[in-house]
Amino acid sequence: MNETTHRVELDHRLTLLECLRENLALTRSNHGCDDGRCGSCTVLLDGRRVSSCLLLAVAQEGREITTIEGLAVAPGAEEVHHPLRRPSLEREAVRCGYCAPGQSSAAAGTPADTAAGQAAVVSELDLPADPARLTAVEIMEQLSGNLCRCGAYPGAAEVLEDTVPQEVTR
Repeated sequence: MNETTHRVELDHRLTLLECLRENLALTRSNHGCDDGRCGSCTVLLDGRRVSSCLLLAVAQEGREITTIEGLAVAPGAEEVHHPLRRPSLEREAVRCGYCAPGQSSAAAGTPADTAAGQAAVVSELDLPADPARLTAVEIMEQLSGNLCRCGAYPGAAEVLEDTVPQEVTR
């Protein structure tokens, strides 16, 4: 997890989110709806976004899990943020901050999800013929599973547009 192997004894009923927060002290992924609808608990599992409140922790043994904490690289004493986390303030993509960890994790997983043919389930939007190339509308669609209570959703989509390499957007 976050490029570190963790070995923990778990109750077999514990969700991945509970394990992250309670057993590993990775508390930036938030409890929201507890039924996978809000996206505040989004993490990357083998590079693809998932709602950690819906997965049993014991079933994730051997999988690569990246939390919002893992989207930061800490060389030396000063933390350097992943590109998806840096421009958030410029784009006003973070207001209250509750959805920010899930939004950033979802954005980081969007290119892999799109390439795998996994679109958001909110509308009937077809994926592009070249799934590595996303338009602004397709980016908004991919982030639509992450609810923002204070209205920073458009800014979060702009952050993804800004940070995805130019050859990936069209």
